[in-house]
Amino acid sequence: MKNIEIAKNVFEIESDTVRNLSNLLTEDFSNVVDLVLKSKGRFVISGMGKSGHIGVKIAATLASTGTPSFFMHPAEAIHGDLGMLTKDDVLLAISNSGESEEILKIIPPVKRMGIKLIGMAGNVNSSLARESDYFLNISIEKEACPLQLAPMSSTTATLAMGDALAAALMKQRDFKPEDFAMYHPGGSLGRNLLTRVKDIMTTSNL
Repeated sequence: MKNIEIAKNVFEIESDTVRNLSNLLTEDFSNVVDLVLKSKGRFVISGMGKSGHIGVKIAATLASTGTPSFFMHPAEAIHGDLGMLTKDDVLLAISNSGESEEILKIIPPVKRMGIKLIGMAGNVNSSLARESDYFLNISIEKEACPLQLAPMSSTTATLAMGDALAAALMKQRDFKPEDFAMYHPGGSLGRNLLTRVKDIMTTSNL
């Protein structure tokens, strides 16, 4: 298979994966949005390995679009970082298998703290799915990886579900361009959104 054909095959598999997410949505998605909106705390994201990398991006997207959020590494959490959490927070735990050891270890203390747990996994019969108050299904038919080993379609599905949450929260919060600008003062985004004529116009020695 030629390189262009390989790339096209990856695009097709991952596109089909994202399209199928619509069929996996349940009322839990709306319940999660409502839960986060009503929360007085932060929306904390946790995940191990590639799920963790995607979780960092999801937390960054949420934080920049009006939902206070940060990423908590599950391995560090069981060695003291659970102290980052408050009883008012909401925790989203991501694990494609739903059986990640580090994720499962943080569930009991999180439950004891009274924190609501949202699970995001590709296995509806997993331990994470059973333990979660709300569950977001990111099941895939197959990975785009030629060996069916490296997480590709699964991480794409995870990111897309995270984006869907962020978009829904933005709409429900009536998040506006000027709000977005407030969180993006640097770079070209900040310049385009925040710079006004009065900021650059010459008013003396005309």
